[in-house]
Amino acid sequence: MKPRISMITLGVRDLQTSIKFYEKGLGLPRMESPPEVAFFTLNGTWLGLYGWDALAEDAELPSSEGGTFNGFALAHNLESEEEVNALFNEALAAGATAVKKPQKVFWGGYSGYFKDPDGHLWEIAHNPFMSVGPKDE
Repeated sequence: MKPRISMITLGVRDLQTSIKFYEKGLGLPRMESPPEVAFFTLNGTWLGLYGWDALAEDAELPSSEGGTFNGFALAHNLESEEEVNALFNEALAAGATAVKKPQKVFWGGYSGYFKDPDGHLWEIAHNPFMSVGPKDE
């Protein structure tokens, strides 16, 4: 597989304030998205804004201050559920800690979360609504 960071998702305390900051303040191009999340296109990746508590809940982590959730997740999007499972297992074999095993999710995709050896949160996902870019060679 070709390594990539498909998306950086920030857990935000006030979604509308953050949307205004990134869209109007920084001029990032906003994609059409459901009201509870905002996506912005970047060169070769996306920035996602999602409620702090909602992102923690999606990863099945406590959202409280001083807890194990640090407010953001890096994402690697793949072409299929099988690829998600394979990469998730590779990460675990390399020393990652499983947070949420890959599963079908409410937004119509398939994803799981792990933490790297330093505790950084990664989502491995298949989103049937977004292209992951050129095929691996």
